[in-house]
Amino acid sequence: MSATAGQAQSERSLAERLGLKAGQVVQEIGYDDDVDEELRGSVEAVTGNELVDEDYEDVVDVVLLWWREEDGDLFEGLTDAMIPLTGGGQIWLLTPKAGRDGHVEPSDIGEAAQTAGLSQTSSVSAAKEWSGTRLVAPKVRK
Repeated sequence: MSATAGQAQSERSLAERLGLKAGQVVQEIGYDDDVDEELRGSVEAVTGNELVDEDYEDVVDVVLLWWREEDGDLFEGLTDAMIPLTGGGQIWLLTPKAGRDGHVEPSDIGEAAQTAGLSQTSSVSAAKEWSGTRLVAPKVRK
């Protein structure tokens, strides 16, 4: 296996850990110089699309929301992140791991998600410095 193929395999595993698939449109909110570039690259490699930014004006399949404790009201951040999502879309809330600057307590995430009408379905180690929490809107029964 070539070095490039090995790198592609490791890049895919980061985004695949988030359940991302080819063709999905992923919006990134909260980008700053502390985000994990390897994770960003793996998302683009798996989806085959560049990440779209906060100004994107169409629907998206997934929102990557980089969030630090000092970023403000998490409930407001989550409700804003839900606006562009398609039905069945998901938010990956990415927060600094415990012990890192900007860490957000899991209880704060749970409370803000519940208040915003979101269900927390899983948590992963998304990158070296970042934890990921998958949030989805409950299915509407007809």
